[in-house]
Amino acid sequence: MKRMVACLGVAAAALCMAAGEDAKLLPDGPGKEIVVRLCTECHGPENFRKVRHDKDEWSDSVGDMVDRGAKGTPAELEAVVNYLAQNFGADSKVNVNTAPLQELKAQLDFSVPEALAVIAYRQNKGAFKEWRDLLKVNGVDPRKVEAKKEKMGF
Repeated sequence: MKRMVACLGVAAAALCMAAGEDAKLLPDGPGKEIVVRLCTECHGPENFRKVRHDKDEWSDSVGDMVDRGAKGTPAELEAVVNYLAQNFGADSKVNVNTAPLQELKAQLDFSVPEALAVIAYRQNKGAFKEWRDLLKVNGVDPRKVEAKKEKMGF
């Protein structure tokens, strides 16, 4: 029993560290610290990185989180909605240089192997400067890159 509790503790610590690392990759801007503090307490940033909502939809989503127990002042919750709408709004682009696997899959329609290839490429070769740079990634379908180039940011 003690071994299982210890394993669960290690797993929880690893998840917290991973969420903290993911949070460092969120776009800078007003409200980022509040989003990290309030939202990543229960889930990692990949939960909101993989969707794109307009401001009303983000407001509804934040309201749902409050109904589930999230805490924050009205000003903090407004800052969260504004940050999410600004950086993960319906028209916002996917930062290919920081997007985790789930965001690459959900927003750019990459398969798991394609998303992993993009992540490995940027880790080994550095940041992408434009959408055409993704055509150099072995294993990524060039038709997908071309089809989603307007959704990509760098």
